[in-house]
Amino acid sequence: MFSKACEYGIKAAIFIATKSYEGKRVSPKEIAQEIDSPQAFTAKILQALVKNDVVSSVKGAYGGFEIDRNQIASIKLSQIVNAIDGDAIYNGCSLGLHACDEAHPCPVHDKFKAIRTNLKHMLENTSLEELALKIKYGVSFLKV
Repeated sequence: MFSKACEYGIKAAIFIATKSYEGKRVSPKEIAQEIDSPQAFTAKILQALVKNDVVSSVKGAYGGFEIDRNQIASIKLSQIVNAIDGDAIYNGCSLGLHACDEAHPCPVHDKFKAIRTNLKHMLENTSLEELALKIKYGVSFLKV
C-alpha cells in the first residue's frame, strides 16, 4: 500500500521518536540498522523528513536525528506519508490506471473509495506518539 520508502520513513520516525523520549539523538547508521534499510536510502528518506519538519537534524560530534519531545504528540502519520509519498495514496487508482475517476472508474473504483476514506481518517488521526509508546512499552515492534 505504501512505497518502500514510505514504510522506512514511518519506521524511522517511530524509532527516532522512541529515542527522543529518552533524550537521545540517533545516527543514520543506527536508524538504518534498526529498520533494516540500506543506509544510503535511509539518508534520503531522512532528508525528506527533515525538509517536511517531521524530524530535526543536528550536525557535529553529538549530532544525529531527533524530534522535539513536545511535538511528538502533534505529528500525525499522514504528515510522514505526505513527506515521502505525497498524496498519491488518496488520489491514485488502485489498479494503477492513469485516468480513473468518477466519470471513468476502474472496476474496483467504488469499492476502493471507501477503503481510501478509512485509510485517510486513520493516517490523520494516528499520532507518532501513539506508535512510539507502543514500541517503548513492548506492545509493538519495529523488527522481528
